[in-house]
Amino acid sequence: MSSFVWAASSNLNVNISGLKSPSTSVLIIVVLTVLSIAPSLLVLMTAFPRVFIVLSLTRNALGTQTVPPNQVLAGLSLILTLFIMAPVLSTIDHVAIQPYEHGQISATQAIDQGEVPLKQWMLKQTNDTDLGLFTSYRHENASDPMTLPLTTVIPAFVLSEIQSAFLIGFMIFLPFMIIDLVVSAIMMSIGIYMLPPTLISLPFKILLFVLVDGWALVVHSLLLSFNH
Repeated sequence: MSSFVWAASSNLNVNISGLKSPSTSVLIIVVLTVLSIAPSLLVLMTAFPRVFIVLSLTRNALGTQTVPPNQVLAGLSLILTLFIMAPVLSTIDHVAIQPYEHGQISATQAIDQGEVPLKQWMLKQTNDTDLGLFTSYRHENASDPMTLPLTTVIPAFVLSEIQSAFLIGFMIFLPFMIIDLVVSAIMMSIGIYMLPPTLISLPFKILLFVLVDGWALVVHSLLLSFNH
């Protein structure tokens, strides 16, 4: 009888201890969730949103619905993002990654030191109004933006990037809109109503874009739009 009680109590202890620590399946789910969110966070903390939105708006302004395809625009945006972020990435490697690999600092110190160059770059691109929106909601002191957490800086940075991208896109749309208006006025004046004006103006927009080396101009404007 005593041996049965001891076996039952030991079995109960094992079950209770198993409930205190997370199971392997739960840990796998947590790790997969973090890995699925991490790329999105990294993309939102770089120049990728502005670059991709501007390139997409340029395609829409041309009137070519699927040319260049999304894969090409995303690949070009990624390459341009790496080019723009190269100085920041090299600084992070110098102050955080290399010291951590050589055992000079701990992982926590590496994260804290690597966060500083990225946050400095993000704050340079962030509008004060967007930053003030989130700091006022969280009742945080915005006198020293470097002391703000990334949970406040990131959404303000993303909003500023979207606004900057749409301002650049507006300037890109203007010449193509003028071409559409001119072609539409000419077609109405000569009495052509069978064909849509956008179909007639599309070759002229593509020709103008090629003659002025439009993609290079768009990329040049993007590079100049970032504060270093």
